[in-house]
Amino acid sequence: MDDEAERDPAVTRVLVIDDSNTIRRSAEIFLKQGGCEVVLAEDGFDALAKVSDYRPDLIFCDILMPRLDGYQTCAIIKRNARFAAVPVIMLSSKDGLFDKARGRMVGSEDYLTKPFTKDQLLQAVQQYKRVPV
Repeated sequence: MDDEAERDPAVTRVLVIDDSNTIRRSAEIFLKQGGCEVVLAEDGFDALAKVSDYRPDLIFCDILMPRLDGYQTCAIIKRNARFAAVPVIMLSSKDGLFDKARGRMVGSEDYLTKPFTKDQLLQAVQQYKRVPV
C-alpha cells in the first residue's frame, strides 16, 4: 500500500504500540488533539504489519508487551532500511537508567515514562517527527 502521493506532508502520522488499551486510547486522544494522524497497534507483531502499511513519521513503543517486547520491536524496525530513519520513542512505567540505555542500544531516539502527559507526547512529536520527502 503506497499512499504517499495523496498524503498531506503537514500531518504527522504516528504509530502507538502498547498492549494497554487505556494507554493507546489516551495517546490517540492527545495526538489527535495535536493534529496528528494516529495508527494503533496492540503488540509488536501487529505493529510490524502496520509500519509497512502506514509508513509512520514517528513511533511510540511500549517496552513491556507479550510475544514481542518493545526492544525487539524497535530493533526489527531499525534493521529494515525503509524504516531505519523513523524515530522510535520507548514508553515505559519504569524510569530506570538500564531501560533507557537498552532502548538506545536498539535504536530508539528517546524514552517517555508512563503515565505521560499530553504536553510530553506532543513535545516529543515536535522534536522527533520525520518530515516525509
